[in-house]
Amino acid sequence: MKNKINDLLEDLKFKGMALALDSQIALAENGTAAQEIICNLLREELSYRQERSMQNRLRNAKLPWSWTLNSFPFEKQPDVNKNQIMTLAGLDFLQRGENIILHGKTGVGKSGLAVGILRQALIAGFRGRFYDVQRLLDDLYASLADRSTTRLLNTLCRYDILLLDELGYLTLSKEQMNTFFKLMKERYEAEKSTIITTNLEPDEWYSLLKPKDMVDALLDRLYHRCVVIKITGPSLRDGSSSE
Repeated sequence: MKNKINDLLEDLKFKGMALALDSQIALAENGTAAQEIICNLLREELSYRQERSMQNRLRNAKLPWSWTLNSFPFEKQPDVNKNQIMTLAGLDFLQRGENIILHGKTGVGKSGLAVGILRQALIAGFRGRFYDVQRLLDDLYASLADRSTTRLLNTLCRYDILLLDELGYLTLSKEQMNTFFKLMKERYEAEKSTIITTNLEPDEWYSLLKPKDMVDALLDRLYHRCVVIKITGPSLRDGSSSE
């Protein structure tokens, strides 16, 4: 009978139940009520599926580092308000469709904080993606060649949270700028949150992106619902800290 049950669980892809079956059979043989056994098996299946779902979200988000907020050296960066970061890690900003902009020089911890917040969101059940800005722009540009831009934008706009890392001085084509403007416009209208790390002040965006009226619209949308964290402290690049 046990083999038959295992075969049925395998056919149904109830792997959580299959893993817990032996221990639950032992409980049943010791007199545990059938209702409790069924509840235990269902709970194990749910837990297994939730864990797999979380691992899939973490994998699909393409996080480049295993950094967490617990590993961030707040004591070495007094310019960062730990209470503010931990409040953001509560993820209420996602419910409000707010953006986060982390601004500062290279090495001050922008990416470490951004990845830590994104990881918290993924663990909590939100869908998200990390993108180096140059890679994003390259992917958007490549999508123009095979006419997959609409599909790519739809995918990017479905993420609850999108992390765009290292917006800085890049060489961009007109087509890249236009698709980037479109992405940010659609995410704003969908009230999806975007985290951007950058070393550029808002007025310096005009040297990166053109034309001016479209940059005006981009900044207006980006800063409308936004938490801005400016870090002016020391570099953390000592070989062990998260940038």
